[in-house]
Amino acid sequence: MRNLDITTLRSFMAVANAGGVTRAAGFLNLTQSAVSMQLKRLEETLNLQLLDRSGRGVSLTPAGAQLLTYAQKIVDLNDEAYTKLTDQNWEGDILLGVPEDIIYPVIPEVLQRMGRTHPRVKVQLVSSFTKTLKDQFSKGEIDVILTTETGVDTGGETLTHVPLNWIGAPGGQVWKTRPLRVAFCRRCVFREDTLKRLDEAGVEWEMAVDSDSEKAVDATVSADLAVTVKLEGHAPTYLDQIDGSNSLPDLGMQRINLYAGTGKKQLVDTLSGYLRQGMAAV
Repeated sequence: MRNLDITTLRSFMAVANAGGVTRAAGFLNLTQSAVSMQLKRLEETLNLQLLDRSGRGVSLTPAGAQLLTYAQKIVDLNDEAYTKLTDQNWEGDILLGVPEDIIYPVIPEVLQRMGRTHPRVKVQLVSSFTKTLKDQFSKGEIDVILTTETGVDTGGETLTHVPLNWIGAPGGQVWKTRPLRVAFCRRCVFREDTLKRLDEAGVEWEMAVDSDSEKAVDATVSADLAVTVKLEGHAPTYLDQIDGSNSLPDLGMQRINLYAGTGKKQLVDTLSGYLRQGMAAV
């Protein structure tokens, strides 16, 4: 019976999630050639083609998709067993700050993985606005934060770029009216730049909701009384992206950034690694 190598499976998972060898190599802190060699060895071990390299990036073959499910289970079980047997003194709390609009789908999976591999560590999730999280992080009140920003500050790491879209009620018409009725939380990081883009495009607007509550904003938008903006893939299922490219300005791209503190290094590094892998898979 032939054995699957854990390190090789990690590289395979990273490539599958990142969609390419180059990006995966960066996450793994390995050279591109080293990752390619591991993938070749894995395919030779199984005598199967796991990756389709015919396109611009790489995609999974049917055999690769099947292996990915097993690989995740094998790696997770390995990490859980290793940690429980060798790191039983790892105890304590670690605080993770994440804006509410990017909690799903990645953060629940990250919390679950941390619970499996570090059962004695309590991960406390703090949800707030980017500006608030950065202020708390700068004071040392939070260990690791994710942010949504147009740029990245010193010490930050951009995990992915995501388009910002106009969002409204399904089948809604309010986006066609002028002045355009918009809804934002007061501390929404997208608010200032979006209003500036409307002004530059000559689109008259008025504030329909000026609240600290995301739920108040979403309720107003779902009633087709206003529009708002959200990151692509992160809008509630009861709201829709607006196809108003001819009358509403383009909102550009946003970065999802990672800022990790210098304390609790082993735990911070592990949590940061899980966040990188999770965001690469979205």
